[in-house]
Amino acid sequence: MPPYDDWNRIDEEEEEELQDTSFFEGKRDVILFCIDCSESMLELRDDPNYEDTQTCHVYTALEAAMQIQKKKVIVGPNDFVGILLFNTTRKAETTRNGNGNQGSEIKRYTYLFQPIGPLNAPTIQEIIQLLDAFRENSDELKSTFPPLTGKRVAMGDVFTSCNWVLRDGAPKTATKRVFLITDEDDPHLGPGSKQLITSARTTLIDLTQSGVTVEPFFISTEDKPFEISKFYSSVLLPTNLTDEDEIDPSDPSVLPESISISRIEDLLSQMRFREVPKRAHFSIPFQLAEGFTIGVKGYGLVTEQKKGTYKYFVDLGDRMEVASVRTVYIDEARQLEVDSSTIVYGMALGAGPAADEEEEESAKDSNARVVKAGKRPFFTAEDIRSFRTMGLEPGIKLLGFKRRNELAFEDNIKHSQFIYPDEMTYAGSKRTFSALIKSLIKKKRIGLALVLTRRNASPTFCVLLPQEEKADEGGWSDPAGFHLIHLPFADDIRAASVVTGVRASDDLKDAARAWIDKLSVKNGAYPPDSYPNPALAYHNAQLEASAFREQYDPTTFEDLTLPKEEIIHKRAGTLMKAWKVALVNDKSADVVITPGTIAGTKRKAELTVDEAEIRSMYEVDNLGKMRVDQLKEFLRSKSQPVSGKKAELIERVAEWLDAH
Repeated sequence: MPPYDDWNRIDEEEEEELQDTSFFEGKRDVILFCIDCSESMLELRDDPNYEDTQTCHVYTALEAAMQIQKKKVIVGPNDFVGILLFNTTRKAETTRNGNGNQGSEIKRYTYLFQPIGPLNAPTIQEIIQLLDAFRENSDELKSTFPPLTGKRVAMGDVFTSCNWVLRDGAPKTATKRVFLITDEDDPHLGPGSKQLITSARTTLIDLTQSGVTVEPFFISTEDKPFEISKFYSSVLLPTNLTDEDEIDPSDPSVLPESISISRIEDLLSQMRFREVPKRAHFSIPFQLAEGFTIGVKGYGLVTEQKKGTYKYFVDLGDRMEVASVRTVYIDEARQLEVDSSTIVYGMALGAGPAADEEEEESAKDSNARVVKAGKRPFFTAEDIRSFRTMGLEPGIKLLGFKRRNELAFEDNIKHSQFIYPDEMTYAGSKRTFSALIKSLIKKKRIGLALVLTRRNASPTFCVLLPQEEKADEGGWSDPAGFHLIHLPFADDIRAASVVTGVRASDDLKDAARAWIDKLSVKNGAYPPDSYPNPALAYHNAQLEASAFREQYDPTTFEDLTLPKEEIIHKRAGTLMKAWKVALVNDKSADVVITPGTIAGTKRKAELTVDEAEIRSMYEVDNLGKMRVDQLKEFLRSKSQPVSGKKAELIERVAEWLDAH
C-alpha cells in the first residue's frame, strides 16, 4: 500500500489552514516609526561604541529604523514602513519629493520624513546618507529637523497624525503598528494638562479602534530616568480593549507591554524582538465544561527561519512584472480544466478495471456510494477531512487535571504552542482564563485537553502547562498563559534497550565541571540575534548588496557561530589541560562496549553479487529484476558511482558491461 499521504492529500487551496482569518488578511506588516525630535533627543552625547565620536537619541532611533528596513528587504519585501517626526519645526510642505499635498493633513510641529510605502533601496539610502552626514557634522540632524523650543506638541496631535498617515498610506488589510520612541515622561506640563491627557487618551482609542497597535520604546538614562506613572500610565491602553468604562487609569496593569530602555544602544536589539508582528496560528474556542466556553488564540514560540521563496517574473519589454501563480488540474483525455471540487481520492492498489458510467455517476453522490466487488473505493475531500478530524470541530476541550509532577520531560515530542485569551470572541475570557491559571498554579496541577487546532489537522491529547506572569527590571515580561504540549500516542513511543554505561569518577566530573563553569553563558541567557545562522546570514548579505547595488566582498563575512578559541583558552585553557590529564589517567575511559554486548543489535546481512550472474541477466535484458542494493554493490566493486535512481544504475551497469 502506498504511503498514507499519497492518496489523502487535499489541496491547501480548499483548506482553511488557520482559523484566524487575520493571518490571511494581515500578510503585510506596516510599521510607522514615531520619533521624538525634542531638544533632549537631539542632545549630543558620547558614543559608547566609538571613541571621540558623538551621537544622539534621534540618530540611534533613525539608525534602528534603517537597520530594520534593510532586514525587511530580505525577510519581508512586501511590508510597508514610514517615519514620522514630532516636536520639530520643519514644515511638512518642504518634503523631499516636492509634493506640497503630502503631509498636509498632519498636525503642526509634526513632519512626515518618510511616507508609508513599500520598501525600496532609494528610500533606505536616503536615511543612510543622512546618518553619514551626521557622522561628519554633528549638527546635521539639528539643522535638518530643528527642535521645537519652549513647548511640546500635544500627544493627542501626535496620535492623530499617526492615524491620518496610516489611513492614507497603509493597506487596509495590513497589520499596522506604531513604534513610539521618546525620552520625555511628562510631555504636558503646565496648565491644561488634564485636558491634554484626556485628549491624548481619546485619540489613542480612535487609533487602536482602526486596527493600529502602539508599541512604546521609552528611553531612560541615569541623568533622566523615565517614570511611566507621570503621563503614559493614564494614556496607554491595554491589549484587546473592549470597554473604556471598565479601565481604571490609576491601575498600572492597563499599560501594554512597553519597553523601558536603560541603555540607548539596546534600542535596535529590542526593536528587532518586536519587528515581526505577533500573528496567531489559530483562534478557537476553549470549552471548560458543557455550555461554558471562552476564546483563546494560539502562538508559536519557536519558528525555523528559512530563505525567502523565489518568484516568477514576466519580461514585458520595458518592465518586469511578478507572475501570478495558480494551480489547475487538466483532464489529459479532453485537455480541459477540471473543477477541483469534483476530484475524488483513492488508494493506488494496482491497475484496477476501468470505471464504468454507473461508477462515475455514483462518484458524484457525496452522501452515499455503493462500491461493487472488485471496484476501487473513492472518497471526496469532505470524507478525507472527516477521517482526519474524526468529525470534530476546531477547539480545545478540557478533560480533567493531573499532578504537575506527572508530566515527564520525554512527553514533549515537538514544539509546544502558547495560548492566550481572546476577549474579542467571548466576553469575559480574560477573567476566566486568569482564574484558571491562578488556581492550577496554586494547586500545582496541569490540565489535560483534547485539541484540534485546524480543520484539516488530526485531534491530539495535550497538556495545559500554566505559566505565571513574570517581569524583570528591563521591562521584559513573560505573559500569563498556557503552554500547549502535545502528548505522544502509543505508536510514538519506542522501548529503548537499557544498556549500563561506564560512569566517570567523581574526580573526573569535578575536573570537567571546572572548565565548563568558566565557559557557561552568563545569567543562563542565550541571545539568538547574536548568533545568526551563517548560511542565512551569508545569503542575506549577498541579497542586500545586490539590492543596494553594492559590491559584496565574501572575505568580509564573519561567522559568529565559530568558537572563539583564544578567549576559550584564556579563560579555561589550564583547567582543560588538567581535565585532559585526569581523563588519560582514568581507567574507565579505556573501556569500550562492543556492539555485540548490546541487546537487540541487528547485524547487516552480507551481500555478495557475482559478476557472471549480472552479465547473464544483462544478456537476456533482465537487469530490471535485480534489486537496487545488488546493482549498487556491483558498481561499488567496480569503483563506479552508486548515486541515482534504479534506471540510472541499470544504465551504468550496462555501460560497464559493454566496455568490458
